[in-house]
Amino acid sequence: MNPRRRPGQGRGGAASAGVGALLALVAASGCAAHLGATAPTCGAQAVTAAAAGASSYLAITTPANHRLDTDFDRFDGPDHADLAAARADLRDIAVTERAFDHDLARLALPAAAASWAHTLASTNEARAQLTSRAANSTSLARLNDLRPALTSANAPVERAVTALRADLGLPPPDTH
Repeated sequence: MNPRRRPGQGRGGAASAGVGALLALVAASGCAAHLGATAPTCGAQAVTAAAAGASSYLAITTPANHRLDTDFDRFDGPDHADLAAARADLRDIAVTERAFDHDLARLALPAAAASWAHTLASTNEARAQLTSRAANSTSLARLNDLRPALTSANAPVERAVTALRADLGLPPPDTH
């Protein structure tokens, strides 16, 4: 997660390299956990499950991150001094965060990744509540008073995103 509050952006080509590295690792070690399985069957199932989890995660983060980029570009740019426009940006940000959480909850992920996905959804929901509160600000001064709290709410989300991505074999989130 970056300061722009992305649910889980990758580093373009690095995401593919991360998935490739994950697949090689799983293929090399996946069967050790399944001593009774034959190597080709065990490796293929583990590789398929790992790749599917990473792929499905990236499929939901890409559109969410694009939408958040658009909203934050407006919020931090031309809408910065326009209360009504800034509030609309924040409302859309909160809706995007909640939609991402909903999509994340529906993914079939390996157990460790699923645990981090739950943590991510919980911390992201807390941040979405704060974003909604900021969207209800009745003045630019009040909205700007909430900016430090909005920024600090990113840290637990960023930790969960980083851990989830690691469990999925993806590189850390892009923080540009």
